[in-house]
Amino acid sequence: MDHGYQNTGRTHFGTTPQQLVTHSFCDRASPVSPVTNIGSYTSFVQHIKDDTNMNSLQRKAQVKLNAMPWFHGKISREMAEELLTPKENGLFLVRESTNYPGDYTLCVCYVGKVEHYRVKYKDNQLTIDDEEFFENLSQLVEHYQKDADGLCTQLTKSLPKKGKQEFCIDTKSFIDAGWVIQEQELQLNETIGKGEFGDVLLGVYRGEKVAVKMLKDSSVEAQKFLTEALLMTSLRHENLVELLGLVLNEKHLLLVTEYMGKGSLVEYLRSRGRLHVTKKDQINFAVDTCSGMEYLEFRKVVHRDLAARNVLISEAGVAKVADFGLAREENYIVDAGKLPIKWTAPEALRQGVFSNKSDMWSFGVLLWEIYSFGRVPYSRIPLVDVVKHVEKGYRMEAPECCPPEIYEIMRQAWDLLPDRRPTFKDVKTKLAQLKVVTIN
Repeated sequence: MDHGYQNTGRTHFGTTPQQLVTHSFCDRASPVSPVTNIGSYTSFVQHIKDDTNMNSLQRKAQVKLNAMPWFHGKISREMAEELLTPKENGLFLVRESTNYPGDYTLCVCYVGKVEHYRVKYKDNQLTIDDEEFFENLSQLVEHYQKDADGLCTQLTKSLPKKGKQEFCIDTKSFIDAGWVIQEQELQLNETIGKGEFGDVLLGVYRGEKVAVKMLKDSSVEAQKFLTEALLMTSLRHENLVELLGLVLNEKHLLLVTEYMGKGSLVEYLRSRGRLHVTKKDQINFAVDTCSGMEYLEFRKVVHRDLAARNVLISEAGVAKVADFGLAREENYIVDAGKLPIKWTAPEALRQGVFSNKSDMWSFGVLLWEIYSFGRVPYSRIPLVDVVKHVEKGYRMEAPECCPPEIYEIMRQAWDLLPDRRPTFKDVKTKLAQLKVVTIN
């Protein structure tokens, strides 16, 4: 039986569950496919106000993912009923809605039948009955596990999905872990750039300059935004841009990071050129970036978008890896449709297989950018032909005045066989040795 309610004011901007659950560059094959719906924010803004004193004393902790073993994704009504066997009262699963793209369906067994409840969006929150509203699917399921509250029966036992399972991000987790910054503590100034999610502003937090990524209220982008923030809560290294916290309010999300005064590495190289960027600068940038990537390698995190544009330079001239919007756990398969072709390893583009070895390929291209002073890679080859040329053996020539030892690292990084590429640990050792003997 279907339990649908009138479609009233759904405001999820026409997104599909595929986008909501496994955003555009992270499919179901990923071991970690976070999902969240940021909602109208009001439900957790009060939590922030209530917990202000507690959080000011609380040490920041890593934000954890919440498992959703009961989420089966895009399966049909018939498949759901077939899976829910034997039909014990309270046995349930959640699937994507087939009749209402962008919504979900809660399927629960009762008296030998399967009842299908539409889970829809209203004012950017999830609801079944227009009375109880939830930030995400996990919260909705937890509610009906405690009380039937209008359903045919209480949810008592979930049917786990076989294979890779989904996860969700609960915004309250950031509050509990101590990552929320009070809005009055943050001063916003001029726009200093554009990011994947919107404007990047210069701000002041506790007397220090900070960079502030701003995301206006949008459930679609909020998933990606919070996924990046979640990953950054677990990473600490002197050559990774540091997350300071988030501001959550009714209008927008703000992600606050340390301020990198000299901008992106690629713009730094292009604007200063050979006249001002010394050989010592170049090797320092290479060592710094490799150190950050060695740490990600150790943590088994794949960046997937390593390039000079995603490395930032501090006022002190230290290079730090930034933009973790595409980063995930190592060794998984994704849709390669939106990837930067010139920086991405062939196996990642062809099969969608990413690893720290595919990051090493990208690092080879980044080294080429450093020693060419920010030139565009493969500039004479049409974009659609780059992979074909590379697979046939073409490699970019060494930039002018590039040390042969550096070019050899590039060549090793561009081996077509991922297992034959060096590790970041090995490359860092070689670069550190070169740094010692490099003079301006």
